[in-house]
Amino acid sequence: MTTASSVAQTDHRIPFSALAPFGLMAFSLAWGILALFIFLPQQMHGVFGELTGQHPLFFLAVYAPAIAAFIIVAYRAGAGGLRHYLARFLLWRCAPFWYVFLIVGIPLLFVAGSALKGNLLTAPFPFASFSSLSAALVLAAVKGPMEEFGWRGLALPLLQRKFAPFFAGLILGVIWGLWHLPAFFLSGTQQSDWSFAAFFVGCIGLSVIATALFNASRGSILLSAVFHFAVMNPVLPDAQPYDTYLLIMAAVPIVWLNRKAMFTRQGAVTVVVPPGRNRVMPSALPAGAIV
Repeated sequence: MTTASSVAQTDHRIPFSALAPFGLMAFSLAWGILALFIFLPQQMHGVFGELTGQHPLFFLAVYAPAIAAFIIVAYRAGAGGLRHYLARFLLWRCAPFWYVFLIVGIPLLFVAGSALKGNLLTAPFPFASFSSLSAALVLAAVKGPMEEFGWRGLALPLLQRKFAPFFAGLILGVIWGLWHLPAFFLSGTQQSDWSFAAFFVGCIGLSVIATALFNASRGSILLSAVFHFAVMNPVLPDAQPYDTYLLIMAAVPIVWLNRKAMFTRQGAVTVVVPPGRNRVMPSALPAGAIV
């Protein structure tokens, strides 16, 4: 049985102050790698080749939040604590609404965005073979979603100790958006073709939705990663920037339906390292949560 004292002890293993070293490591590693390619392109290209979205160093930069989280949890909670933290990747129970939203709702938003953009029926399918499609899906699954071990795995629970989920989601969205900034200055990356302003606002909207999902799923890193994959699924049509606008619009009813849970810290998941693999997260279901 999980007691109040055991929950408090678990919480204190990863204090709120751990946000500072987490952010420092996540930004330093990612921005450091990308800055070298921005300011020393000839030297870096000569040694490592051109930086693309499939380059190992780009993967290392993308994995920076997860690496930072792993280091902090291992240092603060030891190997056992790291295992319990990683067990949150096995949490999958959630209201059916969220599975419908992930599997059906998000693709429909991208289709609608592509229709608004005017390329739904004219843009060619980007993959010429099943093997290229499979490779793109695998890369999408093992790249961006890994960030969630840091953003929702560590940063969001800590922020929710001080802020109501809605505001914690806004703050994390700003941090998340700014963290991507250097990629917009590098040719060869996917972000170089996008508008940073639209992307930045989109990160804030997505972060709010991800916060509602995170709390409704009792702190699941798995469903946060699935959500991350869903919004960057390479099969979905190109809908930039209309997909961003529609996702922000989708955040409004989600927040409204969960307004009691989103604007109070009561019931918000604040635990980074749960008491044990087979135990329910101390914050079961946010008070007032509907979906």
